[in-house]
Amino acid sequence: MTDSPRTLNRAILALAVPALGSLIAEPIFLIVDSAMVGHLGVVPLAGLGIGGAVLQTIVGLMVFLAYSTTPAVARRVGSGDARGAVSAGVSGMWLALALGAILAVAGYLATPLLVAAFGAPDAVAAEAEIYLGISMWGLPAMLIVFAATGLLRGMQDTVTPLWVAVAGFAANAGLNWVFMYGLGWGIAGSAVGTVVAQWGMVAVYAAMTARLARSHGAELMPQRAHVRSTARSGGWLFLRTVSLRVSLLLTVGVATALGTEELAGWQIVFTIASTSAFALDALAIAAQALIGKALGEGDERAVRRVLARTLAWGAWFGLICGAVIAACSGVIGLVFTGDPEIADLIVPALVLMGITQPLAGAVYVLDGVLMGANDAKYLAIVGAVNLIPFVPYLALLVWLQPSGSWGLAALAVGFYVILMGMRFVTMARRIRGRAWLEQAA
Repeated sequence: MTDSPRTLNRAILALAVPALGSLIAEPIFLIVDSAMVGHLGVVPLAGLGIGGAVLQTIVGLMVFLAYSTTPAVARRVGSGDARGAVSAGVSGMWLALALGAILAVAGYLATPLLVAAFGAPDAVAAEAEIYLGISMWGLPAMLIVFAATGLLRGMQDTVTPLWVAVAGFAANAGLNWVFMYGLGWGIAGSAVGTVVAQWGMVAVYAAMTARLARSHGAELMPQRAHVRSTARSGGWLFLRTVSLRVSLLLTVGVATALGTEELAGWQIVFTIASTSAFALDALAIAAQALIGKALGEGDERAVRRVLARTLAWGAWFGLICGAVIAACSGVIGLVFTGDPEIADLIVPALVLMGITQPLAGAVYVLDGVLMGANDAKYLAIVGAVNLIPFVPYLALLVWLQPSGSWGLAALAVGFYVILMGMRFVTMARRIRGRAWLEQAA
């Protein structure tokens, strides 16, 4: 895998390019889904916004199921234990089913309370409750898909998850059209179509997993040791994700305090940054899979080569993405809103965010490297540490109340310089030592 730079580059691309495709597929089809609901009217679209926000928060917190399964599988693949690798992945899928079932029941019962927390008008709340209540029954499927994706990534396969994602989201769009317009179910049709498509993806992954288990002589029932290992690693990754979600919510809260235009502007800035993150996250996924495999092989030199190469690629890709963002900063606001004042408002923040993209690229890759090494506990701890300078800075912004483009630029400094800088410092410090190479599988 790592005998030469060219071979290593091919290995990285073979994992990163399909991973990028699957990362992009989801937001594209979410946009299509939103557009179809939008044709039902403003009230259903607003209901979708509330229901979608709740679901995305839950799903975002549960993504650790993929991140914890990948290194566990990859390390066993590297050590030549294909049977153990598949068993670890299967156990992760059973854990996902159990967590998903609990969340589905609890979420369904709590749907009225969750929607009421947004304080929406009665008509909007009614639509949100319909959508969210039905969608909760797709949560187990979504979490199983996460774990199955982690299994295949650990087996060094990111192509299959790409095709399953594309087929699943395409089926989702088609089913939504039939249920919403053909059968006249409205927003309920959107939720039903999504749930059916999600369980369809589970059926595909279940068939693939059964075939893998047969070919490697692996157990199809959960193994206590594997479940315990995945739960332990996943628990730390869950806490790491919580700290990231807290930082996002705090940033939105400060943007809200600065003013309505500033909040709208920040939404555009963050949307552009999130789009850039897709390419960088694909490299992180490649690093995660390759690092886990190299550690399983006991080849520290290969681990260091993967680290160096993916880190360099992350910085260079960040530089390219940042240059494009900075060059287009004057027109991005017009594309999103058509409002020249909003377009001018966000230019300094976009330029600053573009400048910091090489740093962001390095951070995402280091995140993937440490996940691949199963260094989840460290990521959880420093996730909280990284907030120490960030939170007081945000409090200072609320007190000073900078407005206009300077207010947005100051907010961008907090998120893309202070917080991202802290993440880089804490992870770079870790990889300079050896402790991260010695974490248990």
